[in-house]
Amino acid sequence: MNCKKLAGLLLLSASITASRLPASPHSAAAFKKLLSLAGEWEGKDEHGMIAKTSFKAMASNTAVLETLAASGMDEMISLYSVDQDSIALVHYCPTNNQPRMKATPDRDDFKELTFEFQGAGNLKSPTEGHQHRLVIHIEDANHITETWTWRQNDKDTLMVFHLARK
Repeated sequence: MNCKKLAGLLLLSASITASRLPASPHSAAAFKKLLSLAGEWEGKDEHGMIAKTSFKAMASNTAVLETLAASGMDEMISLYSVDQDSIALVHYCPTNNQPRMKATPDRDDFKELTFEFQGAGNLKSPTEGHQHRLVIHIEDANHITETWTWRQNDKDTLMVFHLARK
């Protein structure tokens, strides 16, 4: 077997093995908690303006789709899925960029998931405006707070949404 064929076989084998890696117990528990958010939510932002969001389990419960509508803003969607030891998030923003974030839970009994920026599609420069961080605080089965961090020109602006299940 020549070197090119062997390298190709090793690469194929590694990619198949990597795609079958199971979720860690912590990421599986975190994703289960995200799945439990399925349904309609409404509340207010930090300025008292109306905000609504919905969570929907997708693709045989392997992804969660969130649709967030805040007063005065175009609708935004985020897609959550398990990525081995983490929860991956891709955010589809009205500014036409797609930030990718990741939360890596370190225990099962958490109240907060913190998603950190990993990169973005359609982002010409890191100083261009984009969602850079998301913290989901799960107060109880019927109350959550989402704190989004918008970063532009190295300056962060928080957007906080206090939401209750409908």
